[in-house]
Amino acid sequence: MLRVLKPLSGLSPKQHSLGQLQSRYRYRRHPKNDGGGDGVWKTEEKKDGYLQLHKNKGQHLLTNQRILDSIVRKSAIKPADTVLEIGPGTGNLTLKLLEAAQRVVAVELDKRMVEVLQKRVAESGVQDRLTVICKDALKAEFPPFDLVVANIPYGISSPLVAKLVYGARPFRSATLLLQKEFARRLLAKPGDSEFNRLAVNVNLVADVEFVMDVSKREFVPCPKVDSSVVIIRPKAEVPNVDLNEWWAFTKACFCKKNKTLGATFKQKKKVMELLGMSKLAGSNGESKDYISSTDNDDDEGESDEEEFSPSPCSEMGASSFKEKLMGVLKSADFEDKRPSKLSNEELLHLLALFNQAGIYFHDQSKSRNAENESFTVAYS
Repeated sequence: MLRVLKPLSGLSPKQHSLGQLQSRYRYRRHPKNDGGGDGVWKTEEKKDGYLQLHKNKGQHLLTNQRILDSIVRKSAIKPADTVLEIGPGTGNLTLKLLEAAQRVVAVELDKRMVEVLQKRVAESGVQDRLTVICKDALKAEFPPFDLVVANIPYGISSPLVAKLVYGARPFRSATLLLQKEFARRLLAKPGDSEFNRLAVNVNLVADVEFVMDVSKREFVPCPKVDSSVVIIRPKAEVPNVDLNEWWAFTKACFCKKNKTLGATFKQKKKVMELLGMSKLAGSNGESKDYISSTDNDDDEGESDEEEFSPSPCSEMGASSFKEKLMGVLKSADFEDKRPSKLSNEELLHLLALFNQAGIYFHDQSKSRNAENESFTVAYS
């Protein structure tokens, strides 16, 4: 059943706190949308009094006040903090954050949402403590902030987490409401069926803590899946590793996460790619998909027998290089191990062994990209 937020009459904003302002709103069914579809929001700014919410844009508003309070409480906000909120929508969480923090910076792409958000905050009398950035969160430059608290659109979860944990802005923690499946992948440990490249790359620089699950019934409009709240805390110390090299290495390993490393690195195509890279003559490209949760990190997909026809000269070099690859794997008993069961410490050790042997996964002739430089500034 679709519902709309409808302001109740008879209350003066000047006589009530932010918490009481929240209680001025309740939800009811839109009279023209009983059959399903997107949700609608009651607002005086619109000609017909309703604001359409689009599921395909990830516009799902969390309405349960108890859960909103719990998210704010778990975030451990200090009175002097500046909180970054991404995707505030119409302000349900924003009003709660303004009760706890000194300032809230809200990044919202939808101008219609911004109108409602600003009106609600103005009614509370604390508009001077809210900064709204009406831009795409993936493209916007964030001002300084202490922590992140957000119900982010499902569609940008992976690149947004990447922007936060590998970005230039240091922060204390990020409390995020995510799609449940994505959260499980983020929390996965070596040996878990869900363990993947996403977890490996995030765990390199941050710790992830599970907080709670949230039913899809707590949102308007109701999404198809449940959600989970997690807290991401950047690590005080991180490994001294070239991030471009690390991202390329984990991509090579987790393209077939359940195959043994020996089987993966025996493939002709893989051997030739790494041979070219190690000679600084080839390139995998500077992939920015460094924590993608959609990589084909299982045993399906590209065949070991994929057609590949190197020249006779390169065939001779490839044979020697293949022996070199296998030698590194055998030297530390990695040949029969599977990426899905390796810890970050083991993966870092293997990468170091490869590099010491002159085997590289990223084009070393290219300069470090902006993400890498930003990471150095933030965490060095």
